[in-house]
Amino acid sequence: MKRIIDTENTNIIGPRIKEARSRAGMSQKELSEKLELMAVYTCRGSISRIENGKRAVTDIEIDAISKILNVSLDFLFGRE
Repeated sequence: MKRIIDTENTNIIGPRIKEARSRAGMSQKELSEKLELMAVYTCRGSISRIENGKRAVTDIEIDAISKILNVSLDFLFGRE
């Protein structure tokens, strides 16, 4: 079944991930390496596409990213 998305972006949390990563002084490569330590294999290029809204994010990735960047899920989803 083909997904139907009415916008160009495939996620809504990418800009918040980028903001939190930048605040933490972490590069995309460093975030990718920390995700790998949690058995979440997301390459640097995928992080870039996530931050630019061009790649969907799994719930497992969202959970791990929030833990690594020490931000709440509410922050990532723009609810705080």
